[in-house]
Amino acid sequence: MDFHPLLQALLLGLVEGFTEFLPVSSTGHLILAGDLLHFNDEKGKLFLIVIQAAAMLAICWEYRVRFVRVLTGMGSDPAARRFALNIGIAFMPLAILGLIFGKAIKATLFNPVAVATAFIVGALIILWAEKRQHTVRIEDVDQLTPADAFKLGLAQACALIPGTSRSGATIIGGLLFGLSRRAATEFSFFLAVPTLMAASAYQLYKERHLLAFDDLGMWAVGFAASFVSAFLCVRWLLRFISSHDFTIFAWYRIAFGIVVLATWQYGLVDWSSP
Repeated sequence: MDFHPLLQALLLGLVEGFTEFLPVSSTGHLILAGDLLHFNDEKGKLFLIVIQAAAMLAICWEYRVRFVRVLTGMGSDPAARRFALNIGIAFMPLAILGLIFGKAIKATLFNPVAVATAFIVGALIILWAEKRQHTVRIEDVDQLTPADAFKLGLAQACALIPGTSRSGATIIGGLLFGLSRRAATEFSFFLAVPTLMAASAYQLYKERHLLAFDDLGMWAVGFAASFVSAFLCVRWLLRFISSHDFTIFAWYRIAFGIVVLATWQYGLVDWSSP
């Protein structure tokens, strides 16, 4: 089926926005959606960078008061400086390990068996984390120490493995390190800002030759869809975790892992393309 570019942009924007901040791996869903929509060429990969940036901006808008307070208080407010320091520390492991091992990981682990395994193993870790006794020592993000931030950064770095989920690794890592559900979830949101900003800027620079004015309408539709759906998803997730755990996402990951293997087995999706 030959989908209209604007419809493709709308659907992919919705997929990105609704999956980026859930522990289900937005990359896996975008590979599946892009392949089924026949939008997985080089221009399609550039488009994914644009809508990823839109999801990041949804976080900036939702927490705009906090971010403005941090930016304006860096010179005088110790809490603002500590928040910025913790985000910077947590960002570094993924940035450094990504630069060192990123190409090798893409070359060796972007295959259906590895992706499906990551989905299922991640699900089992979520189930295990939810069954163990959860002792909360950090109720709020502002209580994090630099050591806590570094451990959360190491957890996020696990997302270099395709199918792991950046938000999932950070959130479940947070639970294991003694953060409350809300603190772990919100820190994964905040950490997404420098992570997605750096990734988007780097990829846009590398692929700048693919930028074309004729694609502006498609990008605008995808950007808007990603921004709105990510904004709604963030608000929904914060309400959801107030009375639920993450078990449902674990079972979803197992089901999606099976989908990965099935679509690969029958040649429906090219899972070797990051």
